[in-house]
Amino acid sequence: MTDNRPDAGDPFPDIAMETPEGKSVSIKDFAGKPVVVFFYPKANTPGCTTESIDFSNLLPEFAKAGVAVLGASKDPPAKQQKFIDKHDLKVAIASDPEEGGVTDALGVWTEKQNYGRTYMGIERSTFLVDAKGKIAKVWRKVRVKGHAEAVLEAAKAL
Repeated sequence: MTDNRPDAGDPFPDIAMETPEGKSVSIKDFAGKPVVVFFYPKANTPGCTTESIDFSNLLPEFAKAGVAVLGASKDPPAKQQKFIDKHDLKVAIASDPEEGGVTDALGVWTEKQNYGRTYMGIERSTFLVDAKGKIAKVWRKVRVKGHAEAVLEAAKAL
């Protein structure tokens, strides 16, 4: 799976995800506008919370640069809404719970190891997608500290 993961220059998969309000969102909804799509393993865990708050805090800067921001995980929409409410998140959040969804198409749903245990999970990853729907930059195995700022700088350079 990891050998054929999409990279810079490839089209971002046009697969719908579900918003907490029950609507669908896909890359075509951002046509003509660059978008950052960040994938996090699990809502309300420390790293995912910090990352989502960092992107929320920088949302006005992304907007100034003309770039939309969307976070996503496999958490169900109701859990995503609780995550948004609990942390007063400003970024749009979506759910990708289905097999064969965006996380599979991008290769971010992958085998992980933690404390000697092997399991399937989301590899924290971020995609900067240009106004034509092509991936401009990819960050895989993201470390949260300073990440949103680095993505903002790359987005400004688009």
